[in-house]
Amino acid sequence: MTKAAKPAPLFSRLGALLLVIGMVVTFFISQLIGVYIAGKLVLPAAKNATMGDIFFFGSNDGTVVSLSIIIGCVLLVAISVLLIRVRGGNVKQYLALKPFSWTLGIGMLGLLLIFMIGSQALTYLLDKSPLVFVDPLYQSVSSVWILIFAMVIVAPIYEELIFRGLLWSAIAEQFSDATYAEHRGVIVASLVTSLIFAVIHLQYGIYEISTIVVLALIFCYARIKSGSLVLPMLLHIINNGAAMWQYLAQVT
Repeated sequence: MTKAAKPAPLFSRLGALLLVIGMVVTFFISQLIGVYIAGKLVLPAAKNATMGDIFFFGSNDGTVVSLSIIIGCVLLVAISVLLIRVRGGNVKQYLALKPFSWTLGIGMLGLLLIFMIGSQALTYLLDKSPLVFVDPLYQSVSSVWILIFAMVIVAPIYEELIFRGLLWSAIAEQFSDATYAEHRGVIVASLVTSLIFAVIHLQYGIYEISTIVVLALIFCYARIKSGSLVLPMLLHIINNGAAMWQYLAQVT
């Protein structure tokens, strides 16, 4: 019995390269748009403030940043869905939005916990404070719950949709024909998206970025093993939730 032919890539080689560059740029632009819109709505002196003032003060205001994350999520999800539909793809299939095995999920959760314990031990030994950037946001936010919602729930959803969803699929499919080894596509996609994902976290230092690369590879592994983007989304939410809980326990 012959194997079923694999579907043609949704994006060409050049298209995939432009997609990666374009989505990274769009990621930052969406944050700026979010800060500007939220700043105009929230900052008391926004009516007479310049755009530069809104970006400066808004980026350090917890309420503005929280709302900007939500606004950015809406923009990025809409753009991702639009790109896939314009190319004639199935959104759920291309982004692997489907159920996963709970047995596998528990196993991946165990792997994540091992990483979190190891990372926390190393952070303590090196006397690092990876969440120091949250201090001004926590001190200025109107309600801590909106900050929790934005950083623990919303951010993981759209980050996974872009990096382990859209970009991961676009890169992996470039190696889908018979001339490449079976797992080459997923390996290349995992390495490239994990590096980009880590580097865009400009608020962190070299040590934190290195740990983010490892964390991103765990999310990619969950995506590969489960065949679903939902599992890395949940793992990402759990990771951010644990980090936020630890931060709040220290400051309250």
